[in-house]
Amino acid sequence: MFIVAVTYGIAAAVNPSGTMPIIYINTTGNQEITSTEEYITATFYIDALNTGYNSLGTKDAPIDLNIRGRGNYTWWGFDKKPYRLKLPLGQKMLGMTKSKHWVLLANADDNLGYMRMPMGFALSQYFELNYTPDYVPAELVINGDYKGIYFLCENVRVDKDRVCINEQLDGETDPTAITGGWLLEINNYEEPSQIVLTEGNGEIMRVTYHTPEVLSTEQETYISQLLSKTNDAIYANDKQSTEWENYIDMDTLARYYIVQEIMDDAESFHGSCYMHKSLGSDTKLVFGPVWDFGNSFQRSHDLFIYQWPPYGQTWIGEIAKFPRFQQKVKDLWANYKGNLNNYINMVVDNWGTTIGGAAAADAQRWPNYGTSNLSSKQSTMLTNLREKIGWLDSQWSNGGVANLSQSTLSLCSYGNGSFSTSADIAQAQAYSLSGQTVNTSFTDHTVDVDASAGIYLLKIVDKNGNKYVNKIIIK
Repeated sequence: MFIVAVTYGIAAAVNPSGTMPIIYINTTGNQEITSTEEYITATFYIDALNTGYNSLGTKDAPIDLNIRGRGNYTWWGFDKKPYRLKLPLGQKMLGMTKSKHWVLLANADDNLGYMRMPMGFALSQYFELNYTPDYVPAELVINGDYKGIYFLCENVRVDKDRVCINEQLDGETDPTAITGGWLLEINNYEEPSQIVLTEGNGEIMRVTYHTPEVLSTEQETYISQLLSKTNDAIYANDKQSTEWENYIDMDTLARYYIVQEIMDDAESFHGSCYMHKSLGSDTKLVFGPVWDFGNSFQRSHDLFIYQWPPYGQTWIGEIAKFPRFQQKVKDLWANYKGNLNNYINMVVDNWGTTIGGAAAADAQRWPNYGTSNLSSKQSTMLTNLREKIGWLDSQWSNGGVANLSQSTLSLCSYGNGSFSTSADIAQAQAYSLSGQTVNTSFTDHTVDVDASAGIYLLKIVDKNGNKYVNKIIIK
């Protein structure tokens, strides 16, 4: 497999808009930041201007800083890079709680006006997840070079003001102590600090352990066995079983899952999917906090996130088959949906006001993926959200989380993407295996799929309301 970095031309000599806080970073000797592993020394200060935040440090008296790159695809795939910051002493930054550890997110992959992350985080708060990382948008200047709009964000870590669980020691061996203090991440990249197992559907599952960072034999055995037992319980043949609920907090998972569905994030349980566990033999894995929404709204809105996902979705598609989980999702949806559309309107409007002045400067700096027409992006974002919310409501107000028992239909292929059936067709839509819709037309008994050669999924609803899903091949 060949990996190609996405690089774009950049405009020179762009200045900050001055409409939001400006973070100035100067590396020692103007050294380039080239590694996601090794920190380099630097200094920084924040000019809050007249935004209501407090400034920090000054040009003449900056604060010491260590900085490195962060991320995987977001690091090597774009010229606008994300960064990890580590301070010698904890600091309160732009109204957020004191810490030594921060990140600067570029969100260069967000072509919806940098609204994916703010909306995902806002929905996490709306559905009352235990902790949602705080962030403040700011303009960034590194070594005199204007870098555009960034998000100064709390790093996901174990702390009393972040993921509030006891912090387990590296190399712990005490049988009681190793039951808690786990901060884990379902990850889509191979890393050294991982537990690897095979899901019940045959897919490889990678779980990175962030706390603790270095495992004793006892710790590795404990967490490997816990994840294995959880996996076995999720893939139990009897979907009336409640054993999986002994390992996963169902209420929090349902809230986390609903947020991911509203954001149409088909990579949500594949990467940057955090879980944590408190101390105790009877405590459960708790999903959250939310983090990466970069792959939201990339495909058709009439699919659940685990249906034909482009990258795979760990556990959630199987959990969705349990009636008790279905009912939990429906109950939460009924409780929270009433004010949801008003809430997303407010979030989008506020975000437009927040970054409106800086969007033009950012778009000038990054002409190929900046936000030159913010109102258009806002409109697209609202359309995406309303369509997905409307579809989810039609599913969760009138049925279970999913109907995974859809039958196949007897089809006769005439070649060139034309198929016939004896069923009276009321609806028909074909999808690529990554979930993208393809041109589809139909009459009472014939479906025509206008697509290049390949394998597709054809969804048909007949006039009696019966649903069918067929895998079709176009040659």
